Amino acid sequence: MTARYGRARGVIPVLLALVLLHAPVALAKGSSKDGGKAPPAPRFTLPTRDSSVSLDSLLGKVVYVDFWASWCGPCRQSFPWMKTMHDRYGTKGLVIVAINLDKDRGAAESFLEKFPAPFTIAFDPSGKTAKDYKVWGMPTSYVVGKTGSIVSTHAGFDPKRATAVESEIAALLPQ
Repeated sequence: MTARYGRARGVIPVLLALVLLHAPVALAKGSSKDGGKAPPAPRFTLPTRDSSVSLDSLLGKVVYVDFWASWCGPCRQSFPWMKTMHDRYGTKGLVIVAINLDKDRGAAESFLEKFPAPFTIAFDPSGKTAKDYKVWGMPTSYVVGKTGSIVSTHAGFDPKRATAVESEIAALLPQ
């Protein structure tokens, strides 16, 4: 009995490691290509620099929702990439909404001076929207299809995976 228990105890950490290694892949895949089977994206209305933005107002468009903060190192790489995506696909129906979670808006504005954004910047200092989306790392982004369903989730920003994310977005837009 003791030998069997000892062997099982050694297997559990290995299984846990395998699950954790494959979790980002499972998160990135989503449930569908916006065929309505994917979970609905949590709705939000947030202030922007000059007015407000609501997810409901963007139905019919592909929306890239990105949660970020001024202290986030990978966000310094994701912002230039999002600018490229905006420039490349904005006229085809892609809308990028980057939701800042800093409690101090000045920190966000300083970040934006260094990394200008031609796309929508929203502010959620309370973090309520991030909780609704179950954000657990920075940055975390969601591709929301035209029907308002989450097509995929991406935790972190890896330049090596940027092409795959771009392909995913492009596939949802008119050719």
